Amino acid sequence: MPPSGAAEPVAAGSCHHLGVSRGRFTVGDGYAEYRGPATDGAAHRHAAFQIVIAAQLNPPGDAAHRHTVPQDVSAPPLNVAGSAVVDGASPPARPGVSSAASQGDVGVVDDAGIEHRGVALVVPPMVRHRLLPAADLVTFYVEPHSVFADDLRARYRDGIAAAPELHDLREIGEGRSRALDPRLVRAMRLLSERNLSMPELAAEVGLSPQRLRALARQQVGMPLPRWRVWAELRRAAEALRAGQSPAEAAVTAGFADQAHLTRRMREMVGLTPAAVLPILRAHPHPAP
Repeated sequence: MPPSGAAEPVAAGSCHHLGVSRGRFTVGDGYAEYRGPATDGAAHRHAAFQIVIAAQLNPPGDAAHRHTVPQDVSAPPLNVAGSAVVDGASPPARPGVSSAASQGDVGVVDDAGIEHRGVALVVPPMVRHRLLPAADLVTFYVEPHSVFADDLRARYRDGIAAAPELHDLREIGEGRSRALDPRLVRAMRLLSERNLSMPELAAEVGLSPQRLRALARQQVGMPLPRWRVWAELRRAAEALRAGQSPAEAAVTAGFADQAHLTRRMREMVGLTPAAVLPILRAHPHPAP
């Protein structure tokens, strides 16, 4: 979904409020990408990893290439000044300050009001935050059952972290996680495709509902119902892109009504369906 301040979540995704008229939003298998401006948005938390990158360091015209997170996870990530990050965070700015991101970096404020800055930042799933305004940035939403999330989980699971090594990230490789239990991966993909009750879902993957819930908490750090909401938001975004009204998209995705969809989207993406519509309709053909 687009960042708050942008247009919508990766399909559910985003987080902040981005300028809709200039943004570009694409969806792939297990990820979404937004490129464009961001304005100040509501605090929220989503069910995907979010990678936010200063756009001038990642120009769209550059030759695309895949990027893999370094495998040496013993050392803490470094901030742009080269000093070690404490608990995955850049040196805090003034708590509660809501200034715009500086030229050449991006800014995210966590739930404690601490401002994190860097040329690239990673926000793990279910971490409450809001994106600071920026004239141009790139945001990737990487879903936890994708193969790229395996690398992110190994290094960026404990809070907002500076990740300068990701500043040249152009493209997220597609594929399923090789680290998670394959039954959990299949369950998450099934929820992305259609509405299933927990007993139905558990039966599809050969587990008890209790075991499936436990796997989700242990391996991806979130209750499976939270992933269900994210998956419903993705389906709602796809329905909106296809031309359905917010009310129709809510029913298609499995929400009780449009008000329910609006509440959930604001909570998980920091945006409303009305804010997401322009960018989705501007790019009606999602990536395969």
